[in-house]
Order: sequence, then C-alpha cells, then structure tokens
Amino acid sequence: MPVLVVGDVMLDRFIVGRVTRISPEAPVPIVRFESEHARLGGAANVAHNIAALGGRALLVGIVGKDAASGWLRELLAAAGIDADGLVEDGARPTTEKVRVVTERNQQVARIDYERDADADGDIRRAIVAKAARLAAGARALLVSDYLKGVVTRALVETLLQRAGIHGASAAVERTPLIVDPKIPHLACYAGATLVTPNHHEAEVATHLRVRSDDDARQAARDFKVRAQCEAVLITRGEHGVWLSAPGAEGSIPAVAREVSDVTGAGDTVVATLALALAAGATMAEAAALANQAAGIVVGKFGAATLTADELASSF
Repeated sequence: MPVLVVGDVMLDRFIVGRVTRISPEAPVPIVRFESEHARLGGAANVAHNIAALGGRALLVGIVGKDAASGWLRELLAAAGIDADGLVEDGARPTTEKVRVVTERNQQVARIDYERDADADGDIRRAIVAKAARLAAGARALLVSDYLKGVVTRALVETLLQRAGIHGASAAVERTPLIVDPKIPHLACYAGATLVTPNHHEAEVATHLRVRSDDDARQAARDFKVRAQCEAVLITRGEHGVWLSAPGAEGSIPAVAREVSDVTGAGDTVVATLALALAAGATMAEAAALANQAAGIVVGKFGAATLTADELASSF
C-alpha cells in the first residue's frame, strides 16, 4: 500500500565509544572512539517503518546540500525509499542529531545541526507541489511534524484537498490524513482524520492532567475540539494508548516488555496506523496494531523498525 509521508526528515548519527575516566580539563567523561553509524530519523524514520512493514513509502521533506544529505539518501535507497520527494535548500543544513553513546547504549551528549525556521518562498512552493503530486497515488497521507520548518497550514490544506476531506461529498471515498503533532502547530492540523499526541502534548493542549483512563477520555475529547480533527489517539507510554474516534473509544493496554529505548516509538505508531488504515483496517484495528508495534520497537536501541512478521507473531 502506498503511503505519503510529509515532514521533517533527519539523520540520526551515533558515535559509540568506551568511557573509563573523567577528563582532567572539565568534569566530563572521556569517550574513546570505537565505531560510528547512522539511521534514518524523524519523518524519514516514519517512512522507513512503513517500508519495513511492507508498505510503499513516498517521502517529502527538506535536506541541505551537504554530506549529511548524501548519507540520508544512501540510507533511504538501502531501505527501498525513493528520495525524489526531497527538496534541497542550500540555506539550511540537513537536520542531523549526533549522539555520543557508550557501548552500553548510554547517551553521553547530543549535538544538533538544524535550522528550524519555516520554509518560505520557492522552497515552500516546491514542498507543496511535490506533496500534491505524490498524494494523488497514496492510500493514506501522514504528516510527521518535528517543528523543523516543513509543516505549514498551506501544506496541510493541500493534503486535505488531495485527500477529498475538503469539498467532497460524503459518498466520495476519502483518503485518511494522520498527523504526528507538535502543539505550537495545533491550528495547522484542522480537518485531519487522526492526530496522535503523546500524553504530555495532550496535557499541554487541553490544560488537563492525564493520569487515568477518565482523564484520557476527557483530554481526547477536548483535544479533538482544539485540533478540529475527526479522531485522536493519545500515546501514554506504559499505560498504552487511548483512542477517541467515531464509533470507537477506549483504552488499549500497553504490551508488557523490557524497554531499551523509546526513541522513535511515536514514528512507529503513526507509520503502523497509516499503513493499517490504507489497507482497510478500522480505526480500532489500526490503533491495536500500532500499540503492539510500539511495544516491540521500544525493546530495540535508537530509532528502530519492525517487520510484518514480527508484528504478526507478537499476537
């Protein structure tokens, strides 16, 4: 199933070493270099999750004209993801997170290369044009917003029109639009099919504490009003997820697993949701699959993926 992912692509780079002593120059650990590797991050990790599950990921985002862009493209090619939807902006670096970690996967430091101003002018028009073109063949549309400049109201409006959500009659089949949000952009998502805040984002948006199922129920209902969306899925970590959708409302408990790293778990959730909805799942079925998928990837280090076989065998 083809799924379009539009959002902030990133390169996650890991410098791995051994710590045996503290620097005499400052109270910081000395990391003796052992290895280095990179992974797809942000919206690129969402696309990677879709591809790993057997879907066809279409990707739109911004990269710079730099070495990180080349590395990112190589990783996309290795994952079977076409990079034609990437827009080059020579005025900004490719968003890159460099993590210094020990051999036991303990993070020592992180360095971010980024420019998070909203895309404008020719770059913004190129993003919208590529998204509009690729949306025509997609069975689901997914916005992965990391506040790095790609996601604007104009972009979402274009996706809504391509999805048939605006201006189409009820008899016309509509393509689902799923958004992994950032609260400062909440007004941008009006009209979306499904928005997926984590529990902290839901609290910030609704000014409610989410500590119980009753809290989650009220926060989800309030969030739907605030975001003007059709459905909400609140991810609640060890408490699972709460779905509030037409005809389906309730809690899906977390799968009990040993947690290694929660990095990128939200990417796996939205990727699984979008691919399941593209394949014809109900909102409740898609939420159950996404919850199960998240329980698997948190047992892996860094931004991780899973296969359809892994997901199927976990039930």
